[in-house]
Amino acid sequence: MTVPAAARPPRPMVVLEVVTRRKIGKHMVRLTLGGEGFAAFRNKEATDKYVKLLFADPALGLTPPYDLEELRAVLPPERMPVRRTYTVRSVNEANQTLQIDFVVHGEDGIAGPWANHAKPGDLVCFSGPGGMYIPSPEADWHLLAGDESALPAIAASLEAMDRSAVGEVYVEVAEEKDEIKFRAPKGMNVHWLHRGGPFTPESTKLAAAVMAGTWREGQVQVFAHGEREMVKALRRYLADEKGVDRKALSLSAYWAFGRAEETFQAEKREPIGQIFPDEPGIQAAARG
Repeated sequence: MTVPAAARPPRPMVVLEVVTRRKIGKHMVRLTLGGEGFAAFRNKEATDKYVKLLFADPALGLTPPYDLEELRAVLPPERMPVRRTYTVRSVNEANQTLQIDFVVHGEDGIAGPWANHAKPGDLVCFSGPGGMYIPSPEADWHLLAGDESALPAIAASLEAMDRSAVGEVYVEVAEEKDEIKFRAPKGMNVHWLHRGGPFTPESTKLAAAVMAGTWREGQVQVFAHGEREMVKALRRYLADEKGVDRKALSLSAYWAFGRAEETFQAEKREPIGQIFPDEPGIQAAARG
C-alpha cells in the first residue's frame, strides 16, 4: 500500500561539513564532505547513488539540520529550503568522507555557486542516498551515455566494472577543458563529444553519436542519463529500434532544458516527464 506523502515519516537528514574543495575541470568542482555526521550516512552499492541536498536562504540564518515541518508553519513556500539532487561520486568508509561533483556555470543556479564558494567547515545537509544502477558482470557489453550531469555516475560505474568489461562510453561536455580522467577498463572505448558551448537542443551531439556509433553483438546493459529530451531520443532508439529489454536499460532524466528543478520535478508526474510513454520515467534525480 502506498503511504500518503503527508503520513510518511520525514526523511532522516545527514549533516556533513566541507573538508576540501577542488576544481577538477573548467566547469566542475569536487567537494569532499565529512565530519561526525558521516555516522548517519547509509551507503548503497549502486554506482548512480544520489542525495537530495537542502539549501536554505542565508538571510534566514538557519543551521542544518532543518525542521521542515516547523519551517512550513512560519515561512511562505518561496522561502523554504530548496532541494537539489546530486550523484555521490565516491565514498571512503575508512576516512568517513564522501565526494560530490558540482557543475558550475558562473553564479547561475543554487548548488553550483554554493559549491564554487564553499570553504572547509561549511555545513550541508541532505537525505538519501537513492540509486539503482550497478554494472552487471553478466552483460556481454556495456553502453554508457550522458552529459555533464551524468559524469560522476559514469566515472563511478566504470571504476566498479570488472577489468575485463567491454563496451562504448559517450560523454558530452562543453569543451575539451571539461573532460576528466576516467579509470576505465581497457575494453571500454570512451568517446568525448564537445558541444562548443552551453547545452541547447541544437548544439547537443550525444544522442546522434550513440545512434551512429558501434553496436556490438550480444546482451547489452545500458546506462543513459542526462537531459530529458536526449534520454527520450535514446529510449526510442534503444527500446523501439534496437529492442533492448527494459530490464537492461537504466534511463533517467537528470534535468530538462529550460526548466528550473521545481518545474522539472513537478513534470515527472505528467506525460512530458515520462521517459517511457506507458509509465513514469525511471527518474533517478535532477542535477544543477
